[in-house]
Amino acid sequence: MNKHEKINYLELPANNLEKVKGFFSSNFGWKFTDYGPEYTAFSDEGIDGGFFKSEQSSSTHNGAVLIVFYSSNLEETFSKIKNSNGKVLKEIYSFPGGRRFHFSDPCDNEYAVWSDK
Repeated sequence: MNKHEKINYLELPANNLEKVKGFFSSNFGWKFTDYGPEYTAFSDEGIDGGFFKSEQSSSTHNGAVLIVFYSSNLEETFSKIKNSNGKVLKEIYSFPGGRRFHFSDPCDNEYAVWSDK
């Protein structure tokens, strides 16, 4: 259900749509709908969104927003990311309220995963 003036959709850059789709499909079970050769969309993943063809990437280093996933088993998620085409940018660390790590997808977009456990 769309809610007035609430965040509704995210769009992220990707220099290789096939690699980014494979990464999120294998690690998080995402499904994609392609809209031509330069755009693919995902839905039912907490928020809907898509990847657009671009040579740019999203990272906190260049001031981009950080997308943060929740995991009920942080070590398991960490292992999946580390053993796939993801790159661990920050190892698991503690912060007030939980623990988290940062990673990038095969297109160098940065994300974090946190857990309260």
